[in-house]
Amino acid sequence: MKRRHLLQSLACAPALAGTAFAQPLVAPRRIVAAPAELPVAGQAALPVWAYDAQVPGPVLRYRRGAVLDLELHNRLPDPTTIHWHGIRLPNGMDGVPGLTQDPVAPGASFRYRFALPDAGTYWYHPHLGTSEQVDRGLAGVLIVEDDEPPPVDLDLVWLLDDWRLNAQGRIRDDFYNFHDVAHAGRMGQHLTVNGQPALVQALESGQRVRLRLVNASNARIYALMFEGLPAWLIARDGMPAASAVPWKGELLLGPGMRCDFIIDALRPGRFELRDRFGRGQRSLAALEVRGPERAARPAPRPASYEPLPEPDLAQAMVHALRLGGGAMNREGWPQESTAEREARRLRQQAGSREPTPAWTLNGHAHMSHDRAHASHAAEFRVPRGRSVRLTFDNATAWWHPMHLHGHHFRVLSRNGQALPERPWRDSVLVAPGDRVEVAFVADNPGYWLIHCHVLEHHAGGLGTLFEVQG
Repeated sequence: MKRRHLLQSLACAPALAGTAFAQPLVAPRRIVAAPAELPVAGQAALPVWAYDAQVPGPVLRYRRGAVLDLELHNRLPDPTTIHWHGIRLPNGMDGVPGLTQDPVAPGASFRYRFALPDAGTYWYHPHLGTSEQVDRGLAGVLIVEDDEPPPVDLDLVWLLDDWRLNAQGRIRDDFYNFHDVAHAGRMGQHLTVNGQPALVQALESGQRVRLRLVNASNARIYALMFEGLPAWLIARDGMPAASAVPWKGELLLGPGMRCDFIIDALRPGRFELRDRFGRGQRSLAALEVRGPERAARPAPRPASYEPLPEPDLAQAMVHALRLGGGAMNREGWPQESTAEREARRLRQQAGSREPTPAWTLNGHAHMSHDRAHASHAAEFRVPRGRSVRLTFDNATAWWHPMHLHGHHFRVLSRNGQALPERPWRDSVLVAPGDRVEVAFVADNPGYWLIHCHVLEHHAGGLGTLFEVQG
């Protein structure tokens, strides 16, 4: 590790001080990213890229306040990184190539080491060649245990994904094609939970289950339905709800987002998790309960959590991000000179996976996603500790899950309607024509990304940087 990266990794944000490195130094956990052939998406031996020869990668579990100490070994044919999605962590550990670290070259390694200040359900994935590397299988779940978790009999992790396979049952090698980039993103025709189609989890009647759902799809938004058993939403994006909310109707889960439920298996039968987003509906997985019917139990209580810094709305810096471009829209398309367009076309002909720009934030396309990330100017700069009120104004015809690195934010309003609960999130799903306002305390120094987590949209320009100074 280069000295500057080591110093960045030790420079924890104020929220992490005091818990950062109380544990003695020991050898880091080792994780290997490498090609593999695994039984995934209904195929007996699908060629994938995997962490520790697993799809999804190993579930990493830690106590809140513990130190994640992990060394990534890259055995892929391409450079890679790991981004720890949703974690408030030191800037040098964020996994953004050219901005927070150098890419990890084939055959090289990189050590990630940082404290875990917030309990919740998170996940990890590459942030280099993200659309291709995630779609080939590089994704895993990170769980930071609650100090006092709601009592359950079983804690399940279900990672939702979709796979685009060709007629030979292999991953289609058409990454970054312009139609995907300019429309809804890369959609696969094979939907899986933990890499398997139609996953079934056996339960005994009377069991109370915590179900953690993670959307690791490149672009697919899920409208999740679950009926037949009592179920309560207790957390989203790692942040506990104020009280358990009964799960009734559809729950939207955009790419990168997570939600936690408590489900009581009170009667025998097969109960399906279904997706109803878009046309028709699809079964994703099922709980199969065996045994006699049981009496209802009191509603669960979500875990308590350490309060996050509360944004000062009266003194906050105000900034707006207008989302532009994309198909079926004339506003906000990236402007390229003839020379730039021709140079890109020649690079693509020579085998570059470089996408064609299709999206902008405030008129600018964020296209450099490797060593040149930092070549983009910061959209705004904010002194450390100051609050920010940020508006996402979606002038496009498409949905965008907008993700903020290194911080959590409160969602204040949608289309002028205040949200009384002002929930904490690290991502917010912005529908076509929506205007969503969020607020956060910029207390984590460094350069951070804001981007759409439809991976093809970000690859096509829908992202930016901001700097927390000091």
